[in-house]
Amino acid sequence: MDRTLLIGMNEQNNVIRAVHQGGDRLLMTVRGHELYSDQPVQDGGEDTAATPTEIFLAGLAGCVAFYAERFLRRNGLATDGLAVSCDYSWAENPHRVGEVNLAVEAPGLSLEKREAFTRVVEHCTLHHTLQRPPQVHLKVLASEAVGSH
Repeated sequence: MDRTLLIGMNEQNNVIRAVHQGGDRLLMTVRGHELYSDQPVQDGGEDTAATPTEIFLAGLAGCVAFYAERFLRRNGLATDGLAVSCDYSWAENPHRVGEVNLAVEAPGLSLEKREAFTRVVEHCTLHHTLQRPPQVHLKVLASEAVGSH
């Protein structure tokens, strides 16, 4: 039987699942889409995919890029060359991502729109979520309970 971890639910009862695939590899399903994660070789994995932490941070970069692209299009500015880079560092006690640095490359951005652009990209959903963290509730289901869901 696969070990299954329920990652989260929102008010619409959308479920994201992460299912163990062997070793450190996980298959995550989101609205019918599939993502995989693994761990680097030096951490015991096979490095077949990004780690869950890297996927989390890639989601943040993607969210900022989405807001940036929408701003540029709404303002009739070029989206060519738009890119968001993300780097991060670790913190301890507890082990976690301690700092995230995002750099938005927007060659089509005019100087007069820069301040408004910055305000908009700072309002991406994931940026807001990190600034005002949600309550996370974890429930561990025993093997008898798993079959009843």
